[in-house]
Amino acid sequence: MTTIAVIDYDMGNLHSACKGLQAAGAKTLITDSVAEIEQADGVVLPGVGAFDPAMEHLRSRHLTGPLRRIARSGKPFLGICVGLQVLFEGSEEGTEPGLGIFPGIVRRFQREPGLTIPHTGWNQLALTQPDCPLWRDVPAEAWVYFVHSFYAAPSDPAINAATVTHGSQIVTAAVAQGNLMALQFHPEKSSTAGLQILSNFVTYVRQTQPVAA
Repeated sequence: MTTIAVIDYDMGNLHSACKGLQAAGAKTLITDSVAEIEQADGVVLPGVGAFDPAMEHLRSRHLTGPLRRIARSGKPFLGICVGLQVLFEGSEEGTEPGLGIFPGIVRRFQREPGLTIPHTGWNQLALTQPDCPLWRDVPAEAWVYFVHSFYAAPSDPAINAATVTHGSQIVTAAVAQGNLMALQFHPEKSSTAGLQILSNFVTYVRQTQPVAA
């Protein structure tokens, strides 16, 4: 069975993400053990809360270096919410350096008349990488659930896999580059589309597993 390590660093409800992955047929392992993460077939880095505490928790568990190495190893890797943001170099929310796996900074929404911050609730995706494995059988303008005041601004916009419009601002909703994928929204709260996205990640993990001799 496909095993996916869900990284435990005290930054959110891990069990909701696990349920979606399990519904797709994966075995989930909630862990902060580097050895278990390395042995898993795929990795999910979820997160709820602020950037600096997330990085502090990862550092206290000695996970920053291993996560950089694992993310660059080719192993399927999915970040969710703050788990997307910490993949970048830093954030306007705080002062801690991020993992720096993706060049770019996490920016704060600019205030404008009538704009609610945080950006909370359902909004529509615009898929900018239609061939991304996460989008198989997902509608081109799927509704998904967001809760965030900050968004990733990649140095290379080509890694954007989807955007979302909030007020007049078009910002990153998902990124993808090879084995690395991450979502600003919460797939576990995004009904049918979110469950399909998690199922697609499990399928991608299976497809990258070595074929037994």
